[in-house]
Amino acid sequence: MRALLQRVSRGSVTVDGQEAARIGPGLVILVGVAAGDTPEQAAWLADKAANLRIFEDDEGKMNLSVLDRGGEAVVVSQFTLYADTRHGRRPGFSQAALPQEAEPLVAHFAECLAAAGVRTQTGVFQAHMLVEILNDGPVTILLER
Repeated sequence: MRALLQRVSRGSVTVDGQEAARIGPGLVILVGVAAGDTPEQAAWLADKAANLRIFEDDEGKMNLSVLDRGGEAVVVSQFTLYADTRHGRRPGFSQAALPQEAEPLVAHFAECLAAAGVRTQTGVFQAHMLVEILNDGPVTILLER
């Protein structure tokens, strides 16, 4: 599994003109699931995301987590995190999990993040989403398990 964390001032997800999620300061987390990934990997990544110290303290050092800051998160399924671009000009996605395998793991990741104490919203699985990400810093961290 891969989770691309972006520290944001705000973020939102819109599907078919309807807002599905909106947060203020916190994280927009794009989650990619590979074939064979497990719920344990999702739980580990969620714990890491909740506790990763990528927010600045009063001295300007990245010393606080999203939990410490009382921030929120939007979790968006993103199979393209498993794009294989080594050959040709069109990415391949053979490493990405099939939707029936990926959907419950993305949901489990979001549930674990919420259980850790992060106010969590989600995008809409397999929908065409417009994702607004106002990256703060910019800070973008790739987690992989």
